[in-house]
Amino acid sequence: MSSKQTTVADVAKHIESIAPLALQEHYDNAGLLVGLSTWPVNAVLVTLDVTPEVVNEAIEQGANLIVAHHPLIFSGLKKLTGKNYVQRAVMMAIKHDVAIYAAHTNLDSAPYGVSHAIAQRLGLQHTRKLRPQRNALLKLVTFVPEAHLNTVRAALFGAGVGNIGNYDCCSFGAAGHGTFRASEKAHPFVGNIGELHTEAEIRLEAIVPRHQLSAALTALEQAHPYEEVAYDIIALENTNTTVGLGLMGKLPEPMHYTKFLQMVKQRFNAPCLRHTAPVRQTVSRIAFCGGSGADMLPDAIAQRADVYLSSDFKYHQFFDADGQIMAIDIGHYEIEHCTIELMMEHLTKKFTTFAVRKSAISTNPINYI
Repeated sequence: MSSKQTTVADVAKHIESIAPLALQEHYDNAGLLVGLSTWPVNAVLVTLDVTPEVVNEAIEQGANLIVAHHPLIFSGLKKLTGKNYVQRAVMMAIKHDVAIYAAHTNLDSAPYGVSHAIAQRLGLQHTRKLRPQRNALLKLVTFVPEAHLNTVRAALFGAGVGNIGNYDCCSFGAAGHGTFRASEKAHPFVGNIGELHTEAEIRLEAIVPRHQLSAALTALEQAHPYEEVAYDIIALENTNTTVGLGLMGKLPEPMHYTKFLQMVKQRFNAPCLRHTAPVRQTVSRIAFCGGSGADMLPDAIAQRADVYLSSDFKYHQFFDADGQIMAIDIGHYEIEHCTIELMMEHLTKKFTTFAVRKSAISTNPINYI
């Protein structure tokens, strides 16, 4: 009996287990953009951007799924007449049954996403999020019979509940007594119909990321013995330090700023760098953000970084360094090109029944002289 063929939905589910769509910024358009989730996957082509040339490359290689970092469709499409490269790429993909999926700012914010890959390339240690995500944590409180505490708690931990920084399985329990009375339509786990019942219970509480709440509640309802599970969801002001944009870290050893600039050019294959004047001769504390991160320069200054590395700085934004930090513009394509290797690694480790190939086309629209 042959095994079930992997579908576009299966690949999307795996990517979203690493970079949940709920982590994307409000302006973004990550996820499945073209095609049906039910399509069986023949092969995958990984790219930074989707252009008509990339779609044609996928067609020639027999890949019916393109996984990109940048969404091909960012704003609404009102017409499909082939007027621009976006329309032409979409039309080609639809005509040849090629699905297109994008993991963008959700992959930027994920714990082991784009920022993690950039930090590895820079060789940074002791990293932390430069702009941790706010309003993203909840406290889940439920009430469990004492004998079922371990079962319910283990189920919640398995659903991603109870992670705080570098620790997991974090929870708190307090003993108490719960009361309830079952109606005639109920099927009580304990107690009798129509009689007030008192049960020794544990108030169990733990932190859950907002984007994992649905999975946590499903796990709770499946593991809890009661017919009706009582729980509270409490919004927290705490910052989720494991997700967010950019990273801050330290070099293994302080480095002269000229050597650091040369290292960046080499490791990111950057033809040139634009940067402000160095604030100090040696650098150690490095902050960065993949993509267009000029607006996060104040975050890097606030965390006393020696250097802030990103792309798409406008002329006047360089003035914001204000003698407090060296700002470096490496180029958008250059700083995020490692996303291709990152996605290749995630997909090849998970799926072995079809080929995962890296696009051979440079989609960088900028040329240097």
